[in-house]
Amino acid sequence: MKTIGLLGGMSWESTATYYQLINQEINQRLGKMHSAKILLNSVDFEVIENFQSSGKWDEAGEELAKQAKILSEGGADFILICTNTMHKVFNQIRQASNKPVLHIADATADQLKASRISKVGLLGTAFTMEQDFYKGRIVAEHGIQILVPNEEDRELIHRVIYQELCLGKIEAESKRAYLSIVEKLASDGAEGIILGCTEIGLLISQEDTNVPIFDTTKIHALAAVEEALGK
Repeated sequence: MKTIGLLGGMSWESTATYYQLINQEINQRLGKMHSAKILLNSVDFEVIENFQSSGKWDEAGEELAKQAKILSEGGADFILICTNTMHKVFNQIRQASNKPVLHIADATADQLKASRISKVGLLGTAFTMEQDFYKGRIVAEHGIQILVPNEEDRELIHRVIYQELCLGKIEAESKRAYLSIVEKLASDGAEGIILGCTEIGLLISQEDTNVPIFDTTKIHALAAVEEALGK
């Protein structure tokens, strides 16, 4: 079994989900007392969020590259960046780690293609919904069309992520608002919805809607299991 390096803490709420999902899946597949071999480097999200909000992406990339190198030198065979947004600095992290880094958008696109989804709605931080580093990769490398919510809905999604979900707050009103946005995207032609922030799965799930949901946290965690077991 390979050792998984988790670059987490962004936020720790979703990183805890990664750890749980990976270990549950390893045990389900291998049985007995098996659990995953994991190295976790959990950063202080306040530092990273300050870089995000001030547009200091190079500085954020330098910091996360340094932390990824620690994982690599500590014995991780490959690395997961446990956040969608910070895949904006994926190349800096990959180069510094000198180890494979499983891209969350690629893992998600593979699931979309397996489900024959050609047009999908994207929920995430404003950075992920509005900038090209994430949705552009899915469009260019996987040929899947991306729909994003309107400006007002994007602002609401972003606010709930940072002011509620990253702090462990689950509000019924926010859940209703998110599900309303899901329905709007479906009405606009989305055949499924990417939960493109690792915290959104804390708020809504497939049980809440008939629209196919693609939870990037679960997809990324299962991709790590496949890599760890050499499948």
